[in-house]
Amino acid sequence: MAIVAISRQVAALGDEIASAAAEKLGYRFVRRQDLEQRIVDLGFPAEKLSKYDERKPRFFASLVKDRDEYLQYLQTAVLEAAAVDNCVLIGRGAYIILEDVQSLISFRLVAKESVRLARLEEEFSWNEKQARQRIEESDTNRRGFHKSFFNVDVNDPVRFHLVMNTGIINAEEGADIIANLVQTTITPERDAAGNKKLQTMLDAQLLVNKLIFEYKINIEFLRAVIEDKTITLQGVADSSAVVERALKLTAEAMPGYTAKSVVSIIQDFKAYP
Repeated sequence: MAIVAISRQVAALGDEIASAAAEKLGYRFVRRQDLEQRIVDLGFPAEKLSKYDERKPRFFASLVKDRDEYLQYLQTAVLEAAAVDNCVLIGRGAYIILEDVQSLISFRLVAKESVRLARLEEEFSWNEKQARQRIEESDTNRRGFHKSFFNVDVNDPVRFHLVMNTGIINAEEGADIIANLVQTTITPERDAAGNKKLQTMLDAQLLVNKLIFEYKINIEFLRAVIEDKTITLQGVADSSAVVERALKLTAEAMPGYTAKSVVSIIQDFKAYP
């Protein structure tokens, strides 16, 4: 029927509402740990995950190829989970990765700082200073993660179908709102269009992974867009020879498609190590 993507502030009942909504809808709840494990299974080193996973990368961490590899694996994990259909995803920028999918419904869960402080103090037996530090750290990391990887403001409400204040709405009410909106909004036509779009996006992502990780194509910020029977490669390279090889490999990997490039060629461009 649909894909539900939830973005949340810390202590805004994100996991509680996501889990309850999945149960009401009869959907799979794809937890944070599920996406993390899939990212590692795909090939990203587990010991490096903490540098990037829903965190603002430190200066040097943001300059190495690990950052871009993490993003490719993250996008793959999210697209794979969504392609199974009927799921609730939480965090990891899923609402951005999937924003062009017609069957996506996205939500932002927020609450007043005083509410979040009280929840953290009660849950962990923290004092106000400890709770405030956790909120500041989490908010900074999530803002930095979204800015670094997607160049968006996570607090921008226009990115979501609905923003809910969980200081006013409890977990059960929030889950009901999500379930009702999904059931009344996602038509069979939107569902079919969403499934088709998802498969196209996943095919494009798997092609990018093949070019980067299997064939070691040195095109930075590589992205593939599939429209009808045309595959367009985007990114930055330091020579036309690299682009020509990428186009040749794309044609071999995706027979029946026309491959073209809008990759920018900057001869002095050097990828980060």
